[in-house]
Amino acid sequence: MRRYLLFVSQLYAYAILRPIAAAVAARGGEVAWFFEHGADARYLRAGERRLRTVAEVRDWQPRAVFVPGNWVPHYFPGLKVEVFHGFSVGKRSDARGHFRIRGSFDLYCTHGPDTTAPFAALAREHGYFRVVETGWPKLDPLFAGAYPPAGHARPVVLFASTFTESITAARLLRETIARLSATGEWDWLLTLHPKMAPDIVAAYRALEGPHAQFIETDDILALYAQADVLLSDTSSVVPEFLVQLKPVVTLRNRKPGPQLLDVQRPDEVEGALRAALARPPELMQAIRTYADRVHPNRDGHASERILDAAEAALAAGREGLRRRPLNLWRRVQARQRLGYWSLR
Repeated sequence: MRRYLLFVSQLYAYAILRPIAAAVAARGGEVAWFFEHGADARYLRAGERRLRTVAEVRDWQPRAVFVPGNWVPHYFPGLKVEVFHGFSVGKRSDARGHFRIRGSFDLYCTHGPDTTAPFAALAREHGYFRVVETGWPKLDPLFAGAYPPAGHARPVVLFASTFTESITAARLLRETIARLSATGEWDWLLTLHPKMAPDIVAAYRALEGPHAQFIETDDILALYAQADVLLSDTSSVVPEFLVQLKPVVTLRNRKPGPQLLDVQRPDEVEGALRAALARPPELMQAIRTYADRVHPNRDGHASERILDAAEAALAAGREGLRRRPLNLWRRVQARQRLGYWSLR
């Protein structure tokens, strides 16, 4: 039986890794979960196996470790596979963010041409890892139809915002959303990042009423399926929503483009939402062009492609690759993070 490890550092990892776990089970394999110190294991489901120590991981001997974060212990057995925690939305420079190479991974499973091309160039430059375009596993259930739209009599607006104070729209848009939801013209779904400031969470929770729901969830895909349009900022939810080929209105997005209706002032939001809900052909074509660039494989089978890529990399071994960088300081840090100092 083929064994694979799912490595969790943040709560968002559940939604990314569970489709991979389902694909492994469909092939008759086995998965186990490992949680970095501080990661929340409360959301494990019945029947999901947890390994609690490095020794248990080493004894279990996974073939590959799937990681939706930026690090993985080098002392874990198996191929180290980066599956990413989200799309690149321009919150940080390439040198600090999405395209930073830390020497941890053997295989990068990219979403689409927009990320494949830069990582392929980095693979040629560094020479010790492979890159395969697979799509993003988190979106598999959405594209596979696991979330049928709920029946709403009115158009549905989803508001979701990042927690980063310098770019969040939540403080600026609270009164606008209060006014628009009170009219009853549209239904509103309101959700905020788990790290959002408590006072903002309280302010949005207070907006609940006949036409507004405040929702805390670790599975935002269900909200994507229900909504006709997204209102946001420079949040990672923006590209996730766009690849459904649905319109998005943003307030002061850091990387605006023709695929977005981006506005600079809260008083422009209502008009932008009306324009988005009309779905003008030029906007919808720009959205399709963008989606084809960032995530063209919208078939719900990214997880299967990731498993195929991992197995192909395992079969190839290190053939054609350079030696990994030693990175002594990062190796010491990796041991510190899990308190593992054994030479075994």
